Amino acid sequence: MAFINKGFQAKRPTDGAHKLPPGQYETKDFPVLTAGPTPRINLANWEFRLEGAVENPVKWSWNEFNALPQQSFNPDIHCVTKWSKFDTKWRGVSLDTLLEHVQLKPEAQFVMAFSYGGYTTNLPLADLRDGKAFIGLEYEGKPLTAEHGGPARLVVPHLYFWKSAKWVQGLRFMAQDEPGFWEDAGYSMYGDPWKEQRYGTDDDEPETSTTSFRL
Repeated sequence: MAFINKGFQAKRPTDGAHKLPPGQYETKDFPVLTAGPTPRINLANWEFRLEGAVENPVKWSWNEFNALPQQSFNPDIHCVTKWSKFDTKWRGVSLDTLLEHVQLKPEAQFVMAFSYGGYTTNLPLADLRDGKAFIGLEYEGKPLTAEHGGPARLVVPHLYFWKSAKWVQGLRFMAQDEPGFWEDAGYSMYGDPWKEQRYGTDDDEPETSTTSFRL
């Protein structure tokens, strides 16, 4: 099957300048925030799955996943706790590459990312396509540490960073949107930092990213 490398795109102002979403501050650090214990995953047992509303569920071992085409990414990221970090440096696999391997059913409109350790978070499928998201395997030229979600982390830079599930194990495609861990606790179902959608009370009609900046 041919792979289409569409390049990575992230939601940024069209002039390409680094700008802070409302209520955010810039940090040079990479704070570690975790809801529970940090899983320590044996790579011999690691797998990543695409399942749910697909015609052909697929899974990869660690070696198989690392053999997929990889890219470098340097997005700005924004945490719901109000820090933002510019020009982070990652290497990993674009979600567009992974989606080459499955035939989605027509009803597949939403995704639940699920992780080792039980964490979940929901996203519209459109927010994972067209260069908007990737699975990060390296950070700053080194394997991604467990504290930052290693060995593999979903990264969706145009949304608040709780949507970028640490220790990701797979994606489940769904016909209807469902809340994940933090969403069920009252956080936004979408999490747009430019609209300050931190909590469910901040939500309006979700809009998927249409303005992008090619990196």
